[in-house]
Amino acid sequence: MHLRTLFVLLLCLLTGGGCGKAKSTDELIADLKSGQERDRIIAVRLLPQRTADAAKIVPVMIECLKDKHGDVRLSAAIGLGSFGEEANLAIPELRAAENDRDARVRRAAGIALSRIDPNLVPKSDPAKGRKK
Repeated sequence: MHLRTLFVLLLCLLTGGGCGKAKSTDELIADLKSGQERDRIIAVRLLPQRTADAAKIVPVMIECLKDKHGDVRLSAAIGLGSFGEEANLAIPELRAAENDRDARVRRAAGIALSRIDPNLVPKSDPAKGRKK
């Protein structure tokens, strides 16, 4: 994780017990369109806590998989996995994220897919140590 991102998250925890807790789901979704990476990271990490709003959140989290910043894409993949079956719509985009230029995003996408549908867990070839 980038030092700047860690600093922002630590600052959020110290100043308010977590940034944005008072924000509504709609306000956090609006923050995903912010020009500030920090705002998008905070929103993408807080939204998965709003499980009651999954139908509204999953589509915008899918869009975050296309963000230019790897930390946002990583957090979106992790967040989508936390919704389990409710994130079925994300399967094609998570499949595409398995080819992301950032190795962290690739791993998170694979884990998210396995949480959404356990049948999507890639099979390993023990002889070659690679996925089939």
